[in-house]
Amino acid sequence: MMKKIGIIVTDPDDPTAIAFGKACQKNNVEHHIMDLREAKVSIENKTQWRIGEIDPLQFDAMVIRDVGAGAFEGVSFRFDILRQLEKEGVLVINSPSAIQNAANKYYASCLLSNNGLPIPRTKVVQDTESAIEVLKEMKDAVIKPVFGYKGMGIHRIKNGMVMPANGAEPKRLVPEQIDQLLEQRGMLYIQEFIDNPGRDIRAFVVNGKLIGAIYRTAPEGSWINNLSQGGSASQCNLSAEQEEICIKAAGSIGAFFAGVDLVEKIDRHNNVEENLILEVNGTPSVAGIYKAWGINAANDIIRDVIKEI
Repeated sequence: MMKKIGIIVTDPDDPTAIAFGKACQKNNVEHHIMDLREAKVSIENKTQWRIGEIDPLQFDAMVIRDVGAGAFEGVSFRFDILRQLEKEGVLVINSPSAIQNAANKYYASCLLSNNGLPIPRTKVVQDTESAIEVLKEMKDAVIKPVFGYKGMGIHRIKNGMVMPANGAEPKRLVPEQIDQLLEQRGMLYIQEFIDNPGRDIRAFVVNGKLIGAIYRTAPEGSWINNLSQGGSASQCNLSAEQEEICIKAAGSIGAFFAGVDLVEKIDRHNNVEENLILEVNGTPSVAGIYKAWGINAANDIIRDVIKEI
């Protein structure tokens, strides 16, 4: 009997979603593209799930590209469905726990650090006085949203000055700005800014193996390297040390496949002195590595998922 895989997306035109579908066709697997925002559940004598009109229990596996953002209860509901389907015997890749581990920068940092992996110096605070003290201590730091993505909502503070990512003139930080961020977020995740060669590294790990890596280089005048923020992708060959770090990072999060972001810390002579993990992405795009190398990461993922079912 032909295996069945469900591809969970919110945008069917997303290049990664399309790549997953083509990979299923290439590997002779029946697949359906589904949006968990269309899920509904009937709870009577037993629980019945539908995604649109499709019964998700018919699938041998589900590959998650995107469950959708939005209100907390809606997102939580969609993750609960994935957890329930796992218990019913559907293989969910990445698992909901791995996606949540990766999405939460605070929790991911703890997992990475507790597994002996190198990350930038990080402080988490809940009041303005503590935040200002940390920013003074670090001298050059970034305040990141714990559940942020695509390089959005990041603020860099250097020697008390707010450094815009677009190269505009820096402006002095005032306590009211910290108050506002705390009001919005309830806590602040502050990480030391790492002097780097103007780029970072996105490594792609699938089922415990490195399949390739790219440099992401910030546009001129910017300090944010994300491709979604105008960064460019180019080929990167990892050292043995970098490869080991990336594989261990994906494992620490519990991810079957992951995009691991490294930054190379340089000294005043521009020599790399340390590799640090910025974050681990549990629902990474495969577009950058395909553009730079021609590597079809979606095919690697689907091929290895088939081996597991």
